[in-house]
Amino acid sequence: MSIRRIIIGLSVGAILGGVCILGANIRYTNTLPNRYLFAFWFNRFLMGFVFVLLPFNLKISHKIIRGIVIGLFVSYSFYIATNYNDFIGFIVGGVYGVILELAIHYGSKGNANVSKDA
Repeated sequence: MSIRRIIIGLSVGAILGGVCILGANIRYTNTLPNRYLFAFWFNRFLMGFVFVLLPFNLKISHKIIRGIVIGLFVSYSFYIATNYNDFIGFIVGGVYGVILELAIHYGSKGNANVSKDA
């Protein structure tokens, strides 16, 4: 595992968490508690961490499928915590999983740890 993969995964996860906070503030008319917003951000940051830990020598098509599945799986923990009230946040987790997979895959190009199938 390279430092570059870790930095990319955590950075992209943190950025996507920020996007989620913005999206949540737009979707909800009432003011959301800071702990809710932090939990949303942390879920996406954690997602970046999880993707860094996954094996990297897969075909890109398999990484896309894995991105959807693992993204939804990690997002499900937050969805449960909202008492199943944030379906959009749950679904977007699958999209963010793909974004993370692609960012880590293409951002790690040139590392010996990346498959050569892209």
